[in-house]
Amino acid sequence: MTELKPVVALTLGDAAGIGAELIARLLAEPDVGDQARIVLVADEWQWRQGQQLAGTDHQLPVVDSFKEVHQHPGPVLLKVDTLAPAQARYAEVSGACGASTLEILRLCLDAAQSGEVDAICFAPLNKHAMKLGGLQHEDELHFFAEYLGVEGYFCEFNTLGHLWTSRISSHVPLKDAAQYVTKERIVAASKLIHEALLLAGFESPRVAVAAFNPHAGEGGTCGREEIDVIAPAVAQCQAEGYPVSGPYPADTLFIRARDGDFDAVVTMYHDQGQIAIKLLGFSQGVTVQGGLPIPITTPAHGTAFDIAGQGKARVGPTRNAFDIACRMGLARRRRTLAATG
Repeated sequence: MTELKPVVALTLGDAAGIGAELIARLLAEPDVGDQARIVLVADEWQWRQGQQLAGTDHQLPVVDSFKEVHQHPGPVLLKVDTLAPAQARYAEVSGACGASTLEILRLCLDAAQSGEVDAICFAPLNKHAMKLGGLQHEDELHFFAEYLGVEGYFCEFNTLGHLWTSRISSHVPLKDAAQYVTKERIVAASKLIHEALLLAGFESPRVAVAAFNPHAGEGGTCGREEIDVIAPAVAQCQAEGYPVSGPYPADTLFIRARDGDFDAVVTMYHDQGQIAIKLLGFSQGVTVQGGLPIPITTPAHGTAFDIAGQGKARVGPTRNAFDIACRMGLARRRRTLAATG
């Protein structure tokens, strides 16, 4: 019987950054082909450039469509023509690079919607370049959600392997964060990350919910969100059978999570979780696009313009992002096969 593997689409991210070098280093690792059928969607010149920086030489078979990935035992290259070399300079924001990024992502999303791809792992993007290139959304997650027709709750997850976070607000001013602290959003974020953890291979995920105010509100003397909103949301999750607890004071919660008491933390605003995660392991973090019908992952760091083109990029977070895409993509494929008989 043929071993079941997910089909994972890889992209090189923004051409002015370190993405092509990272993917070249990823595909140089000997066991990546054991986890998935890989299709790299890229401009060929950019792929060659990345290999030169990484000191690798992968002779990938060239295919004309996603369907052809099954005809080859190892990774393949789906060539596109979205960007000329003269349009991309290392460490420079460019609308041409952003437009190229968007075009390649749309190809991958279309393939995922048609069932040809089980997961997507993209190298770092540049939001400014994408907006110059035509992005009309707040960020890539909102672009993905609209493109895929998502109507329910979605949010980014940040992970360090053993510890994941979700949040009820993201790229909004801190002065506006309180308006997002609602029972509905907390319940949705808690359920969403629990489902994602199951897809990622956690057998019995434990989810903690952070408080919004200092010291969890100190019984209402330092804010009532914990009493009026967060605790009722946790109670609803528990009543529906979800292993959710809290609210816990945010300044000590991540110590417990680090030590293994919880697998995930639902945070109330962007930096509440991001600062903790990055302190715990900046060089290993992964971002998972939560709430979408297909798994999409990326390393949590950016395009690293400060070292772009210098051959110094470290592959660790990209490898972690790829591993999560493989696990979640395989779980998705198995569920699809089970549903279709």
